[in-house]
Amino acid sequence: MKPIFLAGIVLVVLGALALAYQGFSYTRHEHVLDVGPMHVTTETQDRVPISPIVGGLALVAGIVLLAVGGKKSS
Repeated sequence: MKPIFLAGIVLVVLGALALAYQGFSYTRHEHVLDVGPMHVTTETQDRVPISPIVGGLALVAGIVLLAVGGKKSS
């Protein structure tokens, strides 16, 4: 399999996921207070948005790479 073809597949998958989910979220644990045997922590959920434009561009770029990588060399 050609590397350009594989890169096209990866871009198509990542672009489709970016369009479907439009970002991802993660949980961050932070220690607030440590006094003797008592430990207080907080949980904060943060979200990283991904623009639909970025997802669309990745999808189009992946399709172009698949088309270029699928051509037979003469």
